[in-house]
Amino acid sequence: MIQRSDRLNNVSYDLCGPLYERAKELESLGYPITKLNIGNPAPFGFNAPQEVIDCIVHHLRHAQGYSDHKGILPAREAIKQYYTSKGIADIHTDDIFLGNGLSELIMHAVQALLNEGDEVLVPSPDYPLWTAAVRFSGGKAVHYRCDEESEWFPDVADIRSKITSRTRALVIINPNNPTGAIYSKELLQELMQLAEAHKLVIFSDEIYDKIIYDDTPYTSTATLSDEVLCVTFSGLSKNYLAAGFRAGWMLLSGAKARAKDYINGLNTLASLRVCSNVPAQYAIEVALQGEQSITELTKPTGRLGEQRAICYEKLSAIPGISCVKPKGAFYMFPKLDVKKFNIHDDQQFALDLLSEQHVLLVQGSGFNWQKPDHFRVVYLPEREQLRQTLDKIADFLQSYRQV
Repeated sequence: MIQRSDRLNNVSYDLCGPLYERAKELESLGYPITKLNIGNPAPFGFNAPQEVIDCIVHHLRHAQGYSDHKGILPAREAIKQYYTSKGIADIHTDDIFLGNGLSELIMHAVQALLNEGDEVLVPSPDYPLWTAAVRFSGGKAVHYRCDEESEWFPDVADIRSKITSRTRALVIINPNNPTGAIYSKELLQELMQLAEAHKLVIFSDEIYDKIIYDDTPYTSTATLSDEVLCVTFSGLSKNYLAAGFRAGWMLLSGAKARAKDYINGLNTLASLRVCSNVPAQYAIEVALQGEQSITELTKPTGRLGEQRAICYEKLSAIPGISCVKPKGAFYMFPKLDVKKFNIHDDQQFALDLLSEQHVLLVQGSGFNWQKPDHFRVVYLPEREQLRQTLDKIADFLQSYRQV
């Protein structure tokens, strides 16, 4: 038998795991499936800005060859300007790497840092690629608690208690996936102080930094300290509704002088894949400098703003469900009353819902949440479809008791 690598033994990604495979089986049998498992805007009628699409088409002739392994200069210049305007100091275009979406860059950033047994502090719940990247790189993902009673803010005391001599980095996901939390400047300052005291690298995942509701103040982590190496991640997938273009970037700032060896490792990994896809690189400059259409969508009267309101209202009205209203992104992470529904296996709950109502969700444990009492909802479907889908969940829970 040809067996897979041992490196994959503790690696999982439930957003496209067993539930997704079961959904494909049901589709092959003719059942229509509402797919709320992944934040993919295009199937729900969200389109990238026309000028972004036109820019890629216009530059196709110039995108037939490889680019520099870090990416084309105009895109990196635009990214530099964007973060300089946010208040991040001392940025050079050489500090910026373009990648095939954020996923590739997360893998590179973690692989270049960790040795066998090194530890990374990762939020619980988390975007599961972070945990997978740490484990695949031979490291240990140490999950710190985000507190649902405090708007899903990280528990700083819990983080502090879990720092050891093997801890190398702290992951911050802000705005958060799956909870939609946006962290206060004061909290981020506390996290930066911890990182400075223990010489940790900060990995700041800011892929949703423009999808913000209710005029909630937003602070980019790297603006708060020059004494910590901060790696900031973002891209076109969410803010510009262009997930399929696979155009992401990471920026290194702060304590770069003492990270020269690490940066050399990032250069090596970027070189090994030659470059990221070139056509999409041309979209970055026009996206960052063009009209920010996402801000219209996140207003109370915008499509995302209205869908967030519908989702929160309908979920909160279901007996046995409670939910913290998100401040950013396009997810909710509602809590189930496990006693009422007798839930002891949250994946089985999601499978039962899929089988009966043909709604595909991801259970809380898929985001490295330790109790079987949560699931994530993606509120991207158009308003009427979203209402119907949430009604299906309500109907299902009306009589559901797990065996």
